[in-house]
Amino acid sequence: MTDCSVYGGWWKRRFVGAASSIGLAAIGMPAMAAPQGPDLLSFAHGAIPVRIEADPTSRVTLEHAILAIDGSDAVRAVTGAVPPNTKLAFVYALPAPTVFERLAVPSVRETPSPRQTFIREVAVYGSGTSATEGFVKLASATLSAHERPGLQTELVLHRRDAVRWVRLELAHGLDTPGPQVWLEFSEIIGQGRQDEAPLDTGFGGQWKGRGLALVLDQAGAVVAGCYDRQGKLEGSVVGRVLHATGREPGTGVASSFIASLGEKGTLQMLRSTNGAPFKHYVGERGAPKPLPACNAPTAPTLGCDSVIHGIQFDFDSATLRPSSAAVLDSLHQGLAAARIARVVIEGHTSSEGEEAYNRSLSQRRARAVVDELVRRGLAADRLTASGAGESRPIAPNDDEAGRSLNRRVEVRCQT
Repeated sequence: MTDCSVYGGWWKRRFVGAASSIGLAAIGMPAMAAPQGPDLLSFAHGAIPVRIEADPTSRVTLEHAILAIDGSDAVRAVTGAVPPNTKLAFVYALPAPTVFERLAVPSVRETPSPRQTFIREVAVYGSGTSATEGFVKLASATLSAHERPGLQTELVLHRRDAVRWVRLELAHGLDTPGPQVWLEFSEIIGQGRQDEAPLDTGFGGQWKGRGLALVLDQAGAVVAGCYDRQGKLEGSVVGRVLHATGREPGTGVASSFIASLGEKGTLQMLRSTNGAPFKHYVGERGAPKPLPACNAPTAPTLGCDSVIHGIQFDFDSATLRPSSAAVLDSLHQGLAAARIARVVIEGHTSSEGEEAYNRSLSQRRARAVVDELVRRGLAADRLTASGAGESRPIAPNDDEAGRSLNRRVEVRCQT
């Protein structure tokens, strides 16, 4: 697969392997090798959990809802010990109206344990009304175990309505050897087309929560602030999603952040520190104790040494998306004010696809950014485009959260 730094758009139906014989069209499409295309039903693209519907004894949590849309095909338990006929549902809010052209489940496989089994029945409902009303069935499937790694079972599509909320229903297990099992799941993949989401300008302020302490300032699409005690972060917003990177000044330990604002004003965030797996945090407005303190700017802008995730491109393309305009404007303002002789715009990708192709793609994307800065008034002889491809990741490439952070533009200034 190639890098797919995109916030919406049609997915491209390019299969990279032959279909297996698993599955029947009546209950679910045959398991196939994964096609390319942006996963619009992922936290990194702005989907956030807003409701859990499950028996309290099943011990289903918000963390399980996140695992089902984290862009990783790892198989993990989504319940505690429950009867094998247990049903549960996760409801997600999407950042903008979305039409799904394909829904799929990857890595349907059994853990070698008599007490654990993969979910058997999957159904996806959508609503354009609210998180509690107006749902219609979009797709469904009865799963069976895949013959080999790297396959996905496509759900049978029933409708292609534009929706803002998705309800994922999971039920029963593939194997039911006893009265109590741990039900497991990988993730739900959703591909199709999505409207451009309006820029969310509500990230500024103080945020507190268990394991979360943030003080943020936002100026348009640019965010800067402090975290933990003295960590300093910088990031950018596209639509409703903030991507940011930070570093602790004393230890030099780096962290990566992806955040969205919930429907009730909460902050939902994934964070990876020092390359560790992403963890989920929920924050509410209020002063954390202790209050983080650093030298973050109160009027954040982009410029030299910026790591930018808010410059978005069409899938498998160097065509800039309209949602990138606010970030490009801020970058132009910052570089125009800097007394710097030379600026290198570096493009970076995630690791899907061939290394040579990703290097070429990152070079073309860096050139597209340079051309836009020149069009806005910067001198062309100050700017150089450079493509690093997948060679310098700043986050793991194991899930969509990490991959979305690795797709970035960096600004290097030379005196």
